Amino acid sequence: MARLTYYTATTLDGFIADPDDSLAWLMRQDQDEQGPLNYEDFIKDIGAIVMGSTTYEWVLAHDPGNWAYAMPAWVMTHRDLPLPAVEGEGADVRFAQGSVREVYDAMVVAAGGKDLWVVGGGDLVGQFADEGLLDEVITYIAPVTLGAGRPILPRRFDLELLEATQNKAFIAARYRFVGVLAEDRPPTLEG
Repeated sequence: MARLTYYTATTLDGFIADPDDSLAWLMRQDQDEQGPLNYEDFIKDIGAIVMGSTTYEWVLAHDPGNWAYAMPAWVMTHRDLPLPAVEGEGADVRFAQGSVREVYDAMVVAAGGKDLWVVGGGDLVGQFADEGLLDEVITYIAPVTLGAGRPILPRRFDLELLEATQNKAFIAARYRFVGVLAEDRPPTLEG
C-alpha cells in the first residue's frame, strides 16, 4: 500500500515559509545532502506528488524552465495556472480542486506501487490528515525562528517520533501520524 508522507523543512518555531512566502532562511542552512533522511533517498521511492498552488507558483518562479519532478504531480487550485516550461518531454502536471480523497485515489493509481508525497503547504497536508490519509511526516528543523509565516501544519494532531538525528545545521526527524490531538478527541464510552 502506498504511504503518504509530508517531507518538508521548518523553522524551530514551526513555519515552512515567512509571511512573504520566502524560503531564504532555509536556503542558507548547511546540510549533508547524503546525510540522514536526505531528499535523494526519499524521492527515489516516490511515484506521485501533490502540492498547493502557492508551493507550485514558488517552484515555477524560483527554478524557471526546470521542472524537478519526473513523476505525476497534482496541484490543488481554483485558479488557472500555467504549466511548467520545460525542455524536451512535458511535465505531467494535473490541476485539481475539491476533495483530496479523490486526488489521493488518483495518485495511488498513478504511483504504480510507489509512495506519495505532499510537497506542501501545511493546510493542504492538514486536509489529507483530516481524511486519515497522511502516514508520516519527515521534517528538517532549522535553527531559525521567524515569529510568523506559513505554519508547518495548522491543525491539532498527535505524532509519534520514530527517528531523530542531526544533519549539520538541522535536526532531521521522522514521525508517524497518529491523528487528532488526544485532548480534542470525543470521549469514549467504557462499559
